[in-house]
Amino acid sequence: MSFEEALATASRDEGFKATVYSMNTLLIHKGVYTREEFEALFVEWVEKEVGRRTAHRQRVDSSSSLSR
Repeated sequence: MSFEEALATASRDEGFKATVYSMNTLLIHKGVYTREEFEALFVEWVEKEVGRRTAHRQRVDSSSSLSR
């Protein structure tokens, strides 16, 4: 399959995932960063996002209980 065929076949979401996979694989293989460094940054990002979602949910819950 050519790149153009793959691009045409993949959904937008699949294309994004393939891009991230390709870039990270290439960067790891080229020695730009290690798998461990990638995994640590991935965990850091997810923890921050979970914290943001939790804080947002608490603000929403708090404001909805005030308006009752």
